[in-house]
Amino acid sequence: MAKMIIVDEQRCLGCKSCVLECAMAHTEAKTLIEALSSETPPQPRLHVEPLEEFGIPLQCRHCEDAPCMMVCPTEAIHRFSDLGPVLLDQERCIGCKFCLMVCPFGVIDVSRDGKAMIKCDQCIERTEAGEDPACVVACPTGALKFVDVTEHLRGRRRQAAARIAAGERRADQIVEEADDGS
Repeated sequence: MAKMIIVDEQRCLGCKSCVLECAMAHTEAKTLIEALSSETPPQPRLHVEPLEEFGIPLQCRHCEDAPCMMVCPTEAIHRFSDLGPVLLDQERCIGCKFCLMVCPFGVIDVSRDGKAMIKCDQCIERTEAGEDPACVVACPTGALKFVDVTEHLRGRRRQAAARIAAGERRADQIVEEADDGS
């Protein structure tokens, strides 16, 4: 089953708890103090962009036809499985930045040491163990959710159907009220 991180921008406070937790999840340090004092400080794989009154968490969307994967000359960017996330093998990455240039969401970064690129990996170790990605767990308002794509689409269709049905009922009521007033 394919899963993805979705964002409810109306619930995002812009607190960046997700950013901090993402950075910590990708470090070997055991505490924040150790991580901040390490030779290579932690680096998050997502960003919270302010937009009007909202904060919009942005991370790799793990595109089906991932342009970053297509342009990578060393195949450092690859898909974990047919339905899995798009991963980046830093050992194979030569830092050419082709992926950075073609990413439609601007979420691929240069690593702090400048030798390779970094991107969201959906916390693959955690998700393989049945846990949610670190950013999702850290979100205090539930603005980030890790959902099954099929279930998410089913829920969206149900919501659309309910809105349509509610609109038709209101339209029918208006027609009936107009008919009663004649």
